Amino acid sequence: MTTRDEMSAATAETAILTEEMMARDVADTVRHNDGMSSSGPKALTGEALAEALRARYRQQGLEVSDSALQTGIAAAADWRYAYVPPKPQLAVTLARLYVVRQHWLPATVAVTLMFVIGFGGFFLVYRPWRDAQLQQAQLDLAQGRPAEMDELYQTIFDETKVQQAANDALDIRQRGKDAAAHDDRAGAQAAIDDLTQIRDTLRQDYQLKVVDRADVKWGFWTFPKSNAEATNYYLVVQPLDAQGHPESLPIRSEDTGKLETVSLWAERVPEEVYRAVEADKRDDGVIEQSLIAVKDFGFLEPDYLVGTLGGRLTRW
Repeated sequence: MTTRDEMSAATAETAILTEEMMARDVADTVRHNDGMSSSGPKALTGEALAEALRARYRQQGLEVSDSALQTGIAAAADWRYAYVPPKPQLAVTLARLYVVRQHWLPATVAVTLMFVIGFGGFFLVYRPWRDAQLQQAQLDLAQGRPAEMDELYQTIFDETKVQQAANDALDIRQRGKDAAAHDDRAGAQAAIDDLTQIRDTLRQDYQLKVVDRADVKWGFWTFPKSNAEATNYYLVVQPLDAQGHPESLPIRSEDTGKLETVSLWAERVPEEVYRAVEADKRDDGVIEQSLIAVKDFGFLEPDYLVGTLGGRLTRW
């Protein structure tokens, strides 16, 4: 049960609180009223200001004590209860950022993680992998490619039956090693490709025959673009292996200069060779003498059984 002393203390505390709040309100009223503020053009002072404030509060049904009036007027003069924004400085800026951290912190954390993962991936994963690849490429160019050239050259030397193949391979190998020594990867690879071509050519073993079937014409003649009065005669030929299966070979066409891998091409021959095949075909509808060249293992070129003029066509 509340005693009379406790009630008196509570009443006194409430009175003090009310007096303090009233003084604050008086100070705020003075500051926001040009007629009462000391900075206004028609500012009231002294008792006139106090009476004006009493009248204003009486209109609101409030009685203000003299002490609250004097305290409020003095507080308005020295801006005691006024809010003064802090001056811009690092501490203030950081404090404001902390207050609104829920707006910028998630995005900042996400961006930071993105950069950490990106830089970590670059320096810890991609860069070591790239350096390893570069080292491997350098080792391959310095040791792997030259070793491959030596192996190809030795194969050519062992399998060839013509000195020209060994001589060509020796020159190509030296050219490739010089390229590798100068970090010329394309030049080294070109040498390997040329050596591979010589090796594969030596290993070819086929018979070159005139095509004799219904879906392909066995020969034709044309007028060359360079001389409209001349006539070029061609036999359509096909290389067949020992089992009679067609092979595909790289052939350079004389009209385009392009190298194409084909299983059929036209071989340019003298007119008398063309006419002989034509007569053979006309005789009984079958070309009995269809073999025109033989390519044996270890040789670069086929051994022709009829005269040829060196020109070839891959398209006609």
